[in-house]
Amino acid sequence: MKGIVFTEFMEMVETSFGLETVDNIIEKSDLPSEGIYTSVGTYDFNEMVRLITSLSEETNLPMGDLIYTFGLYLFNSLGKAHPEVIQSYNTPLALLYSIEDHIHVHVKKLYPDAELPTFKILEKTDTSISMIYCSSRGLYRLAHGLIEKTFEHFNGKADISYELLKEDGTEVKFDVVQHG
Repeated sequence: MKGIVFTEFMEMVETSFGLETVDNIIEKSDLPSEGIYTSVGTYDFNEMVRLITSLSEETNLPMGDLIYTFGLYLFNSLGKAHPEVIQSYNTPLALLYSIEDHIHVHVKKLYPDAELPTFKILEKTDTSISMIYCSSRGLYRLAHGLIEKTFEHFNGKADISYELLKEDGTEVKFDVVQHG
């Protein structure tokens, strides 16, 4: 998993819960990296699982809620790091529709070894999109947060629902209907 995800996660934890919580979860997680990340490095996904698990234990918040909150946080961070990607779009649905064919292509150029989820578009209209998220990591709640923040970025509103097609969250159908 790319280091930028780790560095942004640690920033979110520090901002939301304080530096002491960052230290506590690193200590509890027994990490090969010892919790030292660079944005350009690549780290074992299991380290992220351990960090989220430790944060959940430390804060008594469900892991899924923390992953969703991180998705909301990550959108802004990625937008600041790569504004040219978001600036290519005028609407949130246009951005979502282009995840696979444009945004992930751009990410792969920057980070050739990045393991990205796939998004298969099932249906798109002027006001809605239906797509399947697939990832062995099952971070669909992260995707949910990113989708929601996409609409916020464009000052739009949407009803976002999801259905687990596989119980482990590795395949999830998202239905997004823009309104307002």
